[in-house]
Amino acid sequence: MGRGPTSKDVARLAGVSQSTVSYVMSGKRSISAETLRRVEEAMATLNYQPHAGARALAGSRTNTIAIVMPFASAYDAGQLMAFVEEFVLAARRHDCDVLLVTAEEGIEGLRRITGRSLCDAAVVMQVTAHDERAEAARHLDFPVMFIGVPEDPSGLACADFDFESAGSLLVEELAGLGSARVSVLGWSAESVARDYNYIVRFSRGVRNAAQARGLPVEWHPTPAEGSFASSIDAGLHADGGRTGVIMTSGLPAGMRALAARGLVPGRDVDVVALCTEAEAEEQSVPLTAVSTQPRDVSRRVAGRLFSLIEQGRRAEEGVDVVPAELVRRASTRAG
Repeated sequence: MGRGPTSKDVARLAGVSQSTVSYVMSGKRSISAETLRRVEEAMATLNYQPHAGARALAGSRTNTIAIVMPFASAYDAGQLMAFVEEFVLAARRHDCDVLLVTAEEGIEGLRRITGRSLCDAAVVMQVTAHDERAEAARHLDFPVMFIGVPEDPSGLACADFDFESAGSLLVEELAGLGSARVSVLGWSAESVARDYNYIVRFSRGVRNAAQARGLPVEWHPTPAEGSFASSIDAGLHADGGRTGVIMTSGLPAGMRALAARGLVPGRDVDVVALCTEAEAEEQSVPLTAVSTQPRDVSRRVAGRLFSLIEQGRRAEEGVDVVPAELVRRASTRAG
């Protein structure tokens, strides 16, 4: 196996001295913007990562944690802030700052923050089923943790909520209430197209449980709020069979669409949801739901990450899953 790139290789490609490369990594001297650009581009081209021991000798402990979480929409941002808030609180307790990397840079975003030694560790969010950042993370020599589980988690440290079990629990609840079919008012078509890992895993849980129960499942992506009613109409049937509804996003709009049709959750239709506890409680009819436990997930990741930083170790391979639990409320007949 050949050796990896060295700072000497970076210097040669950038057309600078090796000491200049060291100054860029340590931040101990002022470097012109043009020189900095050339060195960073050379690092990215060579996929050069400074050795952990070299960073320590250079005194490059930054007391900063990077959270790589591209925002595809305002909805994404809102859903992710519970994770971020918990992380910021943990970072403050460890006298660390948090750097949010929100641009959709993919693998280049990881290379940028690590190549410039901008942080001591990184958390990767908005993980897709086939995430290109996974391959880059496998070769970094400092702690990286994924909130989310790619289809191939080998060589990665991952933590997340058990979305697959959540899908199964919600179907089992509706089946136990006598639903003849299941209608899922799911995520937007855009989110589905992005191949987010949690959607893949949740969908797998729903489909497997419904198949085991012999229940037909219909999927209706959540559209803009103004046209949400069309999904409700498509998802409910007037043939005498009771349809169980699973909501995963757009909860207030979905509840208003039901109310506009004179349908009361728990009386006329059984409605369950995948959401946070706060979201379930604040609806016009409190929802029977499985909470995604974002704060619990963040606390687990923060605990592992800060321990690794103190020990000077990279994250060990493994998947840590927060179990799914269903809480019954008024939106189902058993609520």
